[in-house]
Amino acid sequence: MNERRSSGIASSDPYVTALRLLARRELSSLQVRERLHKRLFPPDVIDTALVRLQEEGALDDRRTAFAYARTAVKLKSRGRIRLIREIEALGVDTETAHEAVSAAYREISEENVLERALARRLDGSVKNWKEAGRLQQALRRQGFSDEMILGALKRRGFGRGDTE
Repeated sequence: MNERRSSGIASSDPYVTALRLLARRELSSLQVRERLHKRLFPPDVIDTALVRLQEEGALDDRRTAFAYARTAVKLKSRGRIRLIREIEALGVDTETAHEAVSAAYREISEENVLERALARRLDGSVKNWKEAGRLQQALRRQGFSDEMILGALKRRGFGRGDTE
């Protein structure tokens, strides 16, 4: 039996199912397609539903990219590099991903986001080279450039006579 559920309510209409998914949060076309596919809807029916959703404005990859970028910068302290990769992984084109990230960083500087990410991982100043390396790796995974990371570590007092 092919059981299709969303919020405990079975639906045989992929359009209705997609609307329920989109009511919870912004999703890209790729994300909606994957979720409908998991619910065993046929590909041609999924395509029809996606076109309808896009025509009605309920599904908009650009809006999704901008919302994702704002959230990732403000709440997750993501750096520019990782953020672009994540948005592209949502199925959003590269140009739109770059626009969304630029817009998010117009609201708050990347340096401030990096400082916030560093403050979460650091209690006071950087004590030794081992800790500096660990912090650099963690912040690089967050999507910040080495140049920005090293500048932030220097502002925290690391590199001034540290020999450990």
